[in-house]
Amino acid sequence: MHIQTFFEEDTATACYVVSDDQGRAAIIDSVLEFEAASAVITTRFADMLIEYVRRRKLRVEWILETHVHADHLSAAWYIKEQIGGKIGIGEHIREVLHYWVPLFRAEDETPLDGSQFDHLFADGERFQIGSLEVEALHTPGHTPACVSYRIEDAVFVGDTIFMPYVGTARTDFPGGDAGSLYDSIRTRILALPDTTRIFTGHDYPPAGQAPAWQSTVAEQRRTNLLLADGVERSEYIARRNERDRGKAAPRLLLPSLQVNLRAGRLPRAAGNGQRYLQIPLRGAWAAAQNADGSSAEMQSARARSRR
Repeated sequence: MHIQTFFEEDTATACYVVSDDQGRAAIIDSVLEFEAASAVITTRFADMLIEYVRRRKLRVEWILETHVHADHLSAAWYIKEQIGGKIGIGEHIREVLHYWVPLFRAEDETPLDGSQFDHLFADGERFQIGSLEVEALHTPGHTPACVSYRIEDAVFVGDTIFMPYVGTARTDFPGGDAGSLYDSIRTRILALPDTTRIFTGHDYPPAGQAPAWQSTVAEQRRTNLLLADGVERSEYIARRNERDRGKAAPRLLLPSLQVNLRAGRLPRAAGNGQRYLQIPLRGAWAAAQNADGSSAEMQSARARSRR
């Protein structure tokens, strides 16, 4: 197995190209760059992955997602269009779709059954990347649909567990649960042999320290900030919930979800040829607006003026 890591600095995302000796490959957790202020999407990072694949003469069989990311846009569909491959994600994606798709009123172009993905992996399902056997492990907690991919002596865990000095992923998203994440990490990830290599999906190192993305089960069990050996389930839940209390939403949450729920596709073009992402407005004042955009107070004032 050959593993090449690409680190996208703006979203601190580690993306992996995994290949066998015959050049069959998979890409795990790809990224489209998005400038929120200008709404410009660029493919520079994805093109770098594609250039690597072509230069090495690899044949991409799978484009794998560990979950529906809330902090970056997936390049899965763009990569599929350029060099092929099947897009795969865990079967519990349906739970995420049923929660988020109605929020964006996107049912007409975002199937709730997950059919926008080429394959939905069941827990424990095994599949091939050429000669490499992969096992999909359902590891919920960060989201209800997170899946880790175990390949030989390595496991690609997405946002489930981070480098030991960071700890674990947040669990305050809809469907997230600190107890479920504890169980996933303890029984699915840290139960693997001590020498198993853990490849994580992000890194947020201390100031002055270069990002990293590879650890081992033994390192995590010995030194993980939140979940080292000896930390009880109740203690972890309390610490994780305290860390998540009042935490800001990810910067790219709304654009990321709308693209990633569609397996990396952009929304359909409107009649003017332009594509649009939606921003559902929240807050008491926004909720009080009437269909014409006026508030109840404004309508009362208008009524009084007509008397």
